Amino acid sequence: MSKLNTPSTMQRQVQGKSLVSLTLSLISLISAISPAIAAPPRTPDKEENCDILVVGGGLSGAATAYESLLAGRTVCLTEITDWVGGQISSQGTSALDERETQRSLLFYPRGYLELRSRIQKHYGRLNPGGCWVSNSCFMPYDGHKILFKMLQDAAKKGKGTLKWFPNTVVKDLDISGNQIKGAIAIQHQPATGTPPINAEPLSQTIEDAYRYENSARFNKTIIRFTPKQSNKPQQTAKSANWYVIDATETGELIGLADVPYRLGIDPRSYLEPSSASPNGDPYCTQGFTYTFAMQATKEPQTHQLPSFYQQYAPYYSYELQRLASFPLVFTYRQIFSTKPDQKRPPNPRDFPIYPGDISMQNWTWGNDYRPGTSTDNLIYTREQLQATGQLQPGGWMGGLRTETLRRGEENAQGFFYWLAVGTTDSQLGNGVKKPYPNLKYLTGLDSPMGTVHGLSKYPYMREGRRIIGRPSLAQPQGFTVWEVDMSRNNFATDFYRQNLSPEQYRDLWLALGGLDAPALAVGDLSVEETKPRSRSFIYPDSVGIGHYAIDFHPCMTNSPPEAPGNTEREGTRKGQGEAYPFQIPLRALIPQKIDNMLVAGKSIATSHTAAAAYRVHSFEWSSGAAAGTTASFALEKGILPYQLVDELPSYEPDLEALQRRLEQQKNQIAFPGTSIFNSSWQKWK
Repeated sequence: MSKLNTPSTMQRQVQGKSLVSLTLSLISLISAISPAIAAPPRTPDKEENCDILVVGGGLSGAATAYESLLAGRTVCLTEITDWVGGQISSQGTSALDERETQRSLLFYPRGYLELRSRIQKHYGRLNPGGCWVSNSCFMPYDGHKILFKMLQDAAKKGKGTLKWFPNTVVKDLDISGNQIKGAIAIQHQPATGTPPINAEPLSQTIEDAYRYENSARFNKTIIRFTPKQSNKPQQTAKSANWYVIDATETGELIGLADVPYRLGIDPRSYLEPSSASPNGDPYCTQGFTYTFAMQATKEPQTHQLPSFYQQYAPYYSYELQRLASFPLVFTYRQIFSTKPDQKRPPNPRDFPIYPGDISMQNWTWGNDYRPGTSTDNLIYTREQLQATGQLQPGGWMGGLRTETLRRGEENAQGFFYWLAVGTTDSQLGNGVKKPYPNLKYLTGLDSPMGTVHGLSKYPYMREGRRIIGRPSLAQPQGFTVWEVDMSRNNFATDFYRQNLSPEQYRDLWLALGGLDAPALAVGDLSVEETKPRSRSFIYPDSVGIGHYAIDFHPCMTNSPPEAPGNTEREGTRKGQGEAYPFQIPLRALIPQKIDNMLVAGKSIATSHTAAAAYRVHSFEWSSGAAAGTTASFALEKGILPYQLVDELPSYEPDLEALQRRLEQQKNQIAFPGTSIFNSSWQKWK
C-alpha cells in the first residue's frame, strides 16, 4: 500500500502539467481520500446518533463499548451475528487463552477481570468445563449472556447509552475532509414464513446480508449512523464530533475505507527476520476455524457419512504422537463437565470422559481451514477487492470469499465425523487413529453454539487486515509493531546471518541491542559481542498490554488446503515461540488518512509475526479498552488521536494525561517492573 501524497510529492507530480491536467490530478487525489458514499435503493429506514460507533461486537468491540459507556457516552454497537463477545461466544472459542505468569498476578484490564469474575459467579467456578488448556472453559451461549449484561450494567453505572444492533453490517461510509461523517448499515431479520436466524451457516447468508434489497430470506432495515448532536460546537477545526471504531474480525472498515494496510506474510527484513518469504505473501494468512460442540454419550451413536467427507479426510490428524489421544483432545477444551469436582489423574491422556460431558473443538489439523493461495484465500486483498467491485460505492460485500467459508464449514463438520468414526491420520499414518463412536454432534438454537447446524455463528479468526500506522521519523513507511519488538527468539542462529544481508543483520542487532545498541552503533562492540535485550520494546505511547506466545496456524502450500499430501507453507513456523510481555502503542490504533477512526483487536498495526501473539482474549480486551478510552478522551478534549503522538519522541502532555486516566481506571499500560534496565523477564513464560 502506498503512503498518502505529501505536499512536496504533489508538487513534483504536477510540475509542468496544464491547468486541466492539474485539476484532474487534484480531483483524483480528493476522490482517493474521500470516496463517494453510495445512495441506498431507498431512504434509510431510520437514523441513529451516537458519540462512538463500534463496528464489530467481539471482545475488542465489547471492551470499547464498556469503557465508553462507563465514560457516559452514547455507543452504537453493530455485530454481524446476534451475539456479543466474538471469541467467547459467536466464534465458539470459549476457552480463555492466558499465560501463567500474567494470570498468577491477575494483571488484566478492569473489564476483563470483571468478565472473569462474572463467569465464576455464574457457574460457581471459573472453569466449569474442567478443560486443561485454560483456567476457564464455558458455554458460548453463556459468554454472550454474561457479557451483554455486563455492558448493560456499565451503561447504568456510567450513565451512558447502549444502542445494540445485532445482525447488522456496515455497507458504506461517508468520508470527507479526512473524517467519517456517517455510515450506512443493513440489519437483517427473517422474512415471514422463513426459519429463524442461525438456521443456515454463514456462507449461505453472508452475501444476502450485505445487499440493500429485501430477499425471500431476509427483510432489511437500512440504518444511517451519524454523530450525536451536541450543544457545544466542535472545539477546533482539528477535532471530531464522533469516533468510529473498527473492531471487526477481519478489518472490514479498513478495507472499505481503503486505508493503507497489510495482509498475510510481510517481506523478510531486519524487523521481521523470521518471515517465510523474502517478498511477502498477502494470501498466506493464519487459518480460520469453525468450532463446534460435541457431547459424550453412554452408548455408541450412529454417524451418517457426510457427502463431502472423502474430500477432507486426507487432511485430518492428531498432528503429533504426543497428542494422539482422544481423551486428551476431548478434555483439551471441555466446556461442560458432569462431574466438575471429580479429581483427575495428572496426565490428560488418562482423563475420564463421562456421558454428558461437552467438548468444543478447535484443532490445527482438524477444523482449522488454512487456505494460502490467490485462488482460495479467505480475506480479499486490495487488488481482489478492486477486481470484484467491492471498492466501488455500494459495492462492499464484506471482503471475504464465500466459497472458502463454505469449505471451512464442510471441513469442520467432516472433522467431527473423523473423530467419531475415522481411522486415518494424515501426519501419523495408519493404526494411530481409533474410532470413538460414543459422541453426539450438538445442534439446535439451544445448543452451545446456538445454531441449527451446530457450527459457530462466525469462524474464529486469527488474522485480518492490519493497518499501517502513520509515518514517522523512526518508521517513515508507517508505524508497525514488528517481530523484533517482542519475540524471545534466538536471533544469533545461522538462519538470520545467512538469510539477511550483512547490513540487515547489523540492523537487526541494533534493534535488539538494548543498552548495548549505542556501543554497537559507534563500533565499540561487534555484533558477536552485543547482548540482546531480554524484554519487549518499551513504547512511550503505550495504552495497553498483552502476553502470549507467537502461535501460528500456518497456511497450506497448495490449493485446496485439504489436498492429499499437502503441507504447511515452508518456513511459516520459523518465528513461532515465546514472546516477552508486550505493550499496545497508541500509534498502532491510528490509521492513515482518516482522523476520527480508531482500530481495535486483531487489525491494529502489527506484523504477521507479532499478530500471532497480539490476538488472544485479554489482548483484544486491552486494545478495545484503549480505543474506547482514547475516543472518549479525544471528544472531551477536542483533539484528534494522532495529535497525541505526532510530536513523539518529544513530550506530549495530552498523551500523558490519557495514560494517567487509563492507569487510574485500572487499565494497565505496562507490566510491573517495565524499565530499560530490567532484565528479569525470562521468568515470564
